[in-house]
Amino acid sequence: MSSTVSVPATATTAQERPHVIPTGFQHPLDPLTADEIAAITFTVRHYITSKSELDSIKAVKFITTYLLPPPKNAVLAYLGIPLAPETAPEPPVQIVRKAEVDFLDVVNGFSYNVILSLQSEGKWVVDTFDKLPDGVQPQISVEELIQCEKIVKADQNVQDLAKAVGVLPEQIYCDGWSIGYDDRFPQARRIQQALLFARFSEHDNLYAHPMDFVVVIDANTEEVLQIDFPPHYKSTANGPVLSVPKTEIPPLSSAEESFKISNRERIPPPKKPFDFLPDLMAKTEEEKMQFKPREDIKPLHILQPEGVSFSMNGNELEWQNWKMHIAFSHREGIVLSTITYNDHGEIRPIIYRLSLAEMVVPYGAPEYPHPRKFAFDSGEYGMGTMANELSLGCDCVGQIHYLPGAYVSHSGAAIVIKNVICIHEEDNGVLWKHTDYRPGGRTQTTRRRRLVVSMVCTLANYEYIWNYLFYQDGSIEIEARLTGILQVYAQQQGEPNPFGTTVAPGVNAHYHQHMFSFRIDPMVDGIKNNVVEQDIIPIGGEKSATGEDFNFAGNAFTTTETVLEKEGGREYDFAKERRWRITNSARKHYASGKDVGYSISMKGGITPIMARSDSWALRRAGFTQYPIWVVKDVEGPKGGRMWPAGKYVPQTRAQPEDSVGSWVAGELPVKDEDLLVFLTVGTTHIPRPEDWPVMPVEHLNIAIKPQSFFDKNPSMDVPGTKDGKSVSAFSGDACESCH
Repeated sequence: MSSTVSVPATATTAQERPHVIPTGFQHPLDPLTADEIAAITFTVRHYITSKSELDSIKAVKFITTYLLPPPKNAVLAYLGIPLAPETAPEPPVQIVRKAEVDFLDVVNGFSYNVILSLQSEGKWVVDTFDKLPDGVQPQISVEELIQCEKIVKADQNVQDLAKAVGVLPEQIYCDGWSIGYDDRFPQARRIQQALLFARFSEHDNLYAHPMDFVVVIDANTEEVLQIDFPPHYKSTANGPVLSVPKTEIPPLSSAEESFKISNRERIPPPKKPFDFLPDLMAKTEEEKMQFKPREDIKPLHILQPEGVSFSMNGNELEWQNWKMHIAFSHREGIVLSTITYNDHGEIRPIIYRLSLAEMVVPYGAPEYPHPRKFAFDSGEYGMGTMANELSLGCDCVGQIHYLPGAYVSHSGAAIVIKNVICIHEEDNGVLWKHTDYRPGGRTQTTRRRRLVVSMVCTLANYEYIWNYLFYQDGSIEIEARLTGILQVYAQQQGEPNPFGTTVAPGVNAHYHQHMFSFRIDPMVDGIKNNVVEQDIIPIGGEKSATGEDFNFAGNAFTTTETVLEKEGGREYDFAKERRWRITNSARKHYASGKDVGYSISMKGGITPIMARSDSWALRRAGFTQYPIWVVKDVEGPKGGRMWPAGKYVPQTRAQPEDSVGSWVAGELPVKDEDLLVFLTVGTTHIPRPEDWPVMPVEHLNIAIKPQSFFDKNPSMDVPGTKDGKSVSAFSGDACESCH
């Protein structure tokens, strides 16, 4: 990450955006700049020192500082986007730029939320200053995760335990994790668990050397609170048996007593290196697998001699009839807003806001303390704060445009990631093609190009690659790619492994799931939308027989459709090929007669959650119970319904009131309403040895496609393909070019 830099905002003039009230920002949804973050935190500090009733706040640790989005209708009026088909945009209203701050009172252990607004003279002022309820914790910061390792390494008990298995103090490393669920500790304490590893040389892959105990720390007091020793399995004639009688976590105790309770021997970390850096692999690979980079890969370059086909105006992008706003979010990573499509001169709104709203990674080993491992990587840490600074020619290839992102440090200064969002174009095979096979018939081939908006985030051992893909036929795709290194634990020689895979000697990779919640705030031809559930039904069902009058050949099937009328979550039905689409009943397709809409396809990503419905994980991650949730959007002073697992996620022990499970209990109407759609997709990871030491990319996607939205295929005007740079691979090949 770079040092703090200024990303200046540019004032919009009335000439640039006619019919809008002049403002001090370029776009109302632009994220806070580094200068704004510094000014906001300075204002908060000044406010605290100026109020005698806040004298008890002696040390402030800033956790989040971000834009509080303006009301939806105000933004759409500012941009000139109508609220309904064939209507004029609403008249513009004054938009006040606002920010929201979460900070910790380090001395007293309290958390605070502050709302500020930018005044016309360019000064930020405090609107509200609220102490959060006891036990409510804002997200865990990058600095706290780094400090966790320092706290653990400095602890004498930890050093002694490491020394007992051959690890020196300077070789101790750990990943700080949220505590998950552990009711031995009061929620008012700011708790992390530390998963320990050894690193035996500089840049050595530390995950190859897992250690056999887990440390719990307090991030505010910077002390070690507990050291847990997980029990282990032994082989018996009746299968694996745990070294303790039950999986329940024992009471708090000394490290010595904790080890005694585990009823097993100490396990030294495996010493064998499994590196991923080429120079280290050349030194450490065994003789029979001597590392040597492949030499049979020829260069493959992506060239655009006339430049890219997209244009940027600040954070606003236009490409192939698409227009959208792209922003960095400390929590969601990439946020795409006000997505519209130019349909032969008519600007048609499709999505108001699209982003990753939450994710959780529950692990499947039942023995303590492993059930604590179910990280909410977005809500507990922030996907944006974990984002990589991307490198040209590595993470993104071709002609690239980058956007920066900024988030707050503990001190109140901004941390800037210069190249955090990557934007580029890709060839993606054939868009459409047809050949008239008759003698003398002609053929037409049109290649598919797509726009990619992407980010790469490192969450300790794992990497997530987020791709938002836009196509020339009006389709959108959300793609999540998973790579990085498996989360592993120490394993005794010959120990059975009922809840994981032994990926290398002494290295146990536990079974786990990755569950993602994407939030769609739709505006399909306006903000009043419906969700239609469609099932595909064979005619006659199981009781009918081929040869009957109404289905003589036995081949018939049809569809049934239901418009969802109230808030709720919906199950996926594989037998009925269930699918959903978002529609607008105020406009119909000229031929099909159907309401205009966009379909949602996520069959390949629908994954049932394996944890029990009353488990620790499901108490906190209720959003994983259904693949789709539909709720009414309810805007308040602090925005709309955003976070399916709640706004403040760390150390929760039950479903918060501001979560999707609580929202749907109200059963508000969602027919012809301003609604929200939360999509849950995931993957169950049963690790393979081939996932070690670094996992090849696994991906899942959601397709969002027009259905009765356009009159016909909107990509018929994309020029046919005739690439003059394409040549035969070998000199003897006889190839004919496109005509």
